[in-house]
Amino acid sequence: MSPKPFRFTAKQIIRLIEERGFSLSRQNGSHIIFHNDKGVQITVPKHTSNILHPKIVKNILRDIDA
Repeated sequence: MSPKPFRFTAKQIIRLIEERGFSLSRQNGSHIIFHNDKGVQITVPKHTSNILHPKIVKNILRDIDA
């Protein structure tokens, strides 16, 4: 049996991103863009309180550790 995918809302991911040292750069519609001191950019789609797709969460978590 395969492991359960990550289940996060945009609000939870944003909190995690900010804890890792990223700061809000700008917002374009429903997408929020964060940057850190190294120049890494992360875009989070914010659509109310919907659960983000596991592939998006996986990519965000990978970029946080970059």
